[in-house]
Amino acid sequence: MEKIILLSNILRDKGLPVSIRSTKDAFSAYKIFKNRPELREALFSVYVKDMRHSEAFMDAYNEVFGVLDEENDESSGSGKGERIKSSEEQTPGEVTEGINIEDLAEIQPEIQDIFDSRTDESQILDRDMSTLNTFDPEIFELCRRLGMKIANRRSRRLRRSKKMRPDIRRSIRRNMKHGGTIIELMRAEPRERKSQHIFLSDVSGSCDWISNWFFCIVYAAQKTFYRSRFFDFDSRVIETTHLLDEDDLYDAFRNLRESRIRNLMLHGTSNMYTAFSDFLENVNFTGKSCIVILSDCRDWAGPRKDGVPESAELVAEMSERARKVLILNPEPKKKWDVVDSCVSIYRDAGAAVKEVRTLRQLAEVIEGL
Repeated sequence: MEKIILLSNILRDKGLPVSIRSTKDAFSAYKIFKNRPELREALFSVYVKDMRHSEAFMDAYNEVFGVLDEENDESSGSGKGERIKSSEEQTPGEVTEGINIEDLAEIQPEIQDIFDSRTDESQILDRDMSTLNTFDPEIFELCRRLGMKIANRRSRRLRRSKKMRPDIRRSIRRNMKHGGTIIELMRAEPRERKSQHIFLSDVSGSCDWISNWFFCIVYAAQKTFYRSRFFDFDSRVIETTHLLDEDDLYDAFRNLRESRIRNLMLHGTSNMYTAFSDFLENVNFTGKSCIVILSDCRDWAGPRKDGVPESAELVAEMSERARKVLILNPEPKKKWDVVDSCVSIYRDAGAAVKEVRTLRQLAEVIEGL
C-alpha cells in the first residue's frame, strides 16, 4: 500500500487529478497484478484520464517501481510465455494467482471520476461561454459527454419515479377485513408524465456559438426528452429537429451549420417579435409542453410600444398555452435589464429566466427539466 500512496502523491505533484477513490482502485489493481508485467498498464488505466498525462505517469511509475526490463522478463519466462489458467484447467487443490473478472470490474474508475476530476475540463466547464467561440474538438467532445451524463441521470430519475410506492390509504381500506393488520400491501400507480420539450435557440450574432454547444448537449441527451423538437431563430424560425436523428453528433453539427448558412442565419440580428409570431402560428403545442428558449433577451430589431418590446405579449401567450416557458440567458445577471435587455419584462409575461453563463450551468438546467 505504501508504494501506491507514494505513486498517488507523486502524480498529484505532477498535476494529475488523483482522488482517494483512484488510490483505492489502484491498490486493488496492485493486489491483482503484483509482480506481473501487466501492472503498469493496469495502473495506467486507473490513473490516466487524459492522454496528455501519459508521460508524467510513466516518469512517476518508473520512480516508484523502477524501469521495466522487458528483455529480462521475457528471458526469465515471466513475460509472454506465461499463461493464466482458467478455473476448468486447475487441478483440485491447486492454488493459482488468477485474475477474476469481478476483480477487474471493481478496479475500473467510475464515470464520475473520469468526468469531474480532470483539471482542464473543469476550467472549460466554468469558462464564460461567450469565449468559447471557435470549433474546438475538446469542447465538442465535452458537450457530448455532458449530454450523455445528463441522459443517464434523467433516465435514473425516471426509473425511480416509476417505482410504485406503498399507498397507505388504500392499504388500510383493503386490510379492514383482516382487523387492520397490514397483510395485503397496496401500491400507488406511477404518474404518467409526458411533457413535450420544445427547444428554441437564438442564433443571432450574440448567441451564435453558444447555440452550437446548446445543440450538442441536447443532441446527446435527447432520448430522455419526450417528443422533443428543436428550432433555430433570429428574425424567423427554422425547425432543425430532423438533425437530432443523425447517427453521429459530428454529422448533425456539420449539417446544422450548413442549414444556418443556407437560411442566412449566421451573425444575424434577432427580431423576437417576428420569430415568436412565426413560432406561434406554425408550431402546435399543448398545455403539457415545456418551451425552452436560449436567448440573451435582447430584442434588437423587434418593434416596441412605449419602450416595451411587443414580443413580450407573445411570450405571455406562450406562457398561457404551455405548461412552462423557460429562458436560458447566457449573460451574467449583472447585465440583465441593462440598455435593451428585457429580462424583467419577459418575467412579468410569465417566463422563468435562468443564468447559463457556463457549460456547467447550462448542463445543470437541462438536467433538471
